[in-house]
Amino acid sequence: MPVIFPDPESARPDGLLAAGGDLEPETLLEAYARGIFPWYGEGSPILWWSPDPRMVFLPGSFHISHSLRQTLRSGKYSYTCDEAFAEVIDRCATLPRPGQEDTWITPEMKEAYLRLHRLGYAHSAETWHKGQLVGGLYGVSLGRAFFGESMFHLMRDASKAALYHLILWRTEKKGFHFIDAQLPTPHLRSLGAREIPRKKFLAMLKEALEYPTLQGKWDCSFSHPKPRVHAP
Repeated sequence: MPVIFPDPESARPDGLLAAGGDLEPETLLEAYARGIFPWYGEGSPILWWSPDPRMVFLPGSFHISHSLRQTLRSGKYSYTCDEAFAEVIDRCATLPRPGQEDTWITPEMKEAYLRLHRLGYAHSAETWHKGQLVGGLYGVSLGRAFFGESMFHLMRDASKAALYHLILWRTEKKGFHFIDAQLPTPHLRSLGAREIPRKKFLAMLKEALEYPTLQGKWDCSFSHPKPRVHAP
């Protein structure tokens, strides 16, 4: 029996909407299509969220700092999509983060997104240096919306560069309407993500879902030519 989610507008002020259910592909796809995502820790029931406001990257909103511009122009990194999904999600789960004692990317969550990846709905963007994976991010794609889940870096600007190239390819070349960054943070704000009311986000999502999903493995190599770098 499919999971029936409450109306996202009925979420608590902190964004918590519901608890329980499962992480089967049908459940996750239904959740994302309704503007809902799972986020919980080890030992907790599955928690479902629909925050207000919502943080998103809109076409043309990504801010390129001076250091990131130098990194992009240096050519020291190369970029791919869907070449190392399992490694990206594992890095996101295991790398320590300031102020965070454990990870919300539990083994159950990793397996759930690996299943979505095998079905062609979850994707990764990777940054490489001399053949080594040094940064990346992963998320879920439906219609012309991409829902970002987590990112990591081992070298300076490696995750930001992966995000930049994903945004460039998704919004400029494939006509995606937005990349969902979920919860507002100062870091995302510094990169150009914007807070929008949940009601507006849900309306944007409804419109994005009118288009077919670009399912399957993504081919978005950016090694040649070098990407265009816009001034902030």
